Amino acid sequence: MTKLKLGPIADEKPVKLTIELPAAAHRDLVAYAEVPSRTTGHAISDPAKLIVPMIERFMATDRAFAKARRNSIQSRAGAPVISG
Repeated sequence: MTKLKLGPIADEKPVKLTIELPAAAHRDLVAYAEVPSRTTGHAISDPAKLIVPMIERFMATDRAFAKARRNSIQSRAGAPVISG
């Protein structure tokens, strides 16, 4: 097989998920979406649109997840895993 100079191309096709939220979590999400409209005048018409940025932010700032992900990538690549 020919080795290309391009690396793997990420699959950027959105994945549609259907989730169920507890009523209290939905109420909080709606309330969270209302805050920008009160403070800046920019209303968020669909609170569900907040879910993706919230998940992305959560994962980006979770140190334990980042460490586990690094260790997983290193172990798949055959690199020694250095803990610490």
